[in-house]
Amino acid sequence: ELNKETLSIVAGATDSSLVVSFTPSDTTDKSITWTSSAPTYATVSADGVVTGVAAGESTITATSKNSKTATCVVTVTAS
Repeated sequence: ELNKETLSIVAGATDSSLVVSFTPSDTTDKSITWTSSAPTYATVSADGVVTGVAAGESTITATSKNSKTATCVVTVTAS
């Protein structure tokens, strides 16, 4: 799961506050694939850093090795 369900960011800014929690906590493979539903508005890097691109909304999804997912809705406002 992610530590946030929603996030607000300004276009042009970055946010590295998304943190994944694993259950059980002793999970051995903690690799995550990050994706953005609308990279026109917000992108996400391989380490979970979100960048606001343009005003709009995007859903950031973290997918674990065993295909479990967690999402955060990112609202980007104009700078």
